[in-house]
Amino acid sequence: MSLDTFAPAIFVFLWSTGWIVAKYATMHAGPFTFLLIRYSLSALAFVLFCAFTGARWPRDWSSVFRAIYSGMFLHGFYLGGLWWAIATGVPAGISGIIAALQPLMTAMAAPYLVGERLQPAQRLGLLLGFMGIAIAISPKLLASDTANLWQSAIPLGVNLLSMVSVTYGTLYQKRHLQTGDLRTIATLQYVGAIIVTAPLALTFEDLHFDGTHEAFFSLGWSVFGLSMGAVGLLLYLIRRGQVSRAASLIYLMPPAVAIEAAIVFGEPLTLPIIIGTLIVVIGVYLTNRRTADVVPE
Repeated sequence: MSLDTFAPAIFVFLWSTGWIVAKYATMHAGPFTFLLIRYSLSALAFVLFCAFTGARWPRDWSSVFRAIYSGMFLHGFYLGGLWWAIATGVPAGISGIIAALQPLMTAMAAPYLVGERLQPAQRLGLLLGFMGIAIAISPKLLASDTANLWQSAIPLGVNLLSMVSVTYGTLYQKRHLQTGDLRTIATLQYVGAIIVTAPLALTFEDLHFDGTHEAFFSLGWSVFGLSMGAVGLLLYLIRRGQVSRAASLIYLMPPAVAIEAAIVFGEPLTLPIIIGTLIVVIGVYLTNRRTADVVPE
């Protein structure tokens, strides 16, 4: 059994825990401050990991720039915008809808940017995935205050731009970083994330971090479980398979978070969440079937 067999399931679990950790993290630091600490420690951890495992660093500055540039979008603008939007008042249900747009944006852009051609069954899978997410979070949408939504126009726009950012970063990764050592690429990508996040933290926040046990646990899991484990697997999936297939796994995140929240926080699993989860699983299966015609780049 190869890593290809288990990588998608492990990725879904690790990435989904990020939403649980974020619930704790925002109680102990500003979103940009927490992300700046997380990115800095992640970059340091990857440097040590690269040194210990003998990773190969890029030999030309263009490869270094491309890795840093992709990290600015994959991590810096993406999580920075998403965390700021949620901290500023974007409802979780609306944020989930926007997050579900990423696989659709990726699938629509992939034929033009990376030469992927999807079969009708895969397109149907992408559509089912979006429908499943909509059903799963529909109670939250119906319970939202319309007036508050209008007041959140700027955070909603930032949330949307963050999804555009990670979509662009994913496609850029697929097109320009198909070769090279993934360990050093990941390290340089966190340098790019720091370049984006540091000015935001210094400008808009007081760099407060309360240092509680929950804060350090959230930080530790963010660095080793998410930044190293989940992101490493995401880069592996992007390189090994179609970019739209890797992106379609994002559909499983909200249902996975719902199940984890039910276990950790005792939140009820409603009928829409259960139905939506089943539809999402079908959609992801169709999108990940190896039937796509990939046009050589």
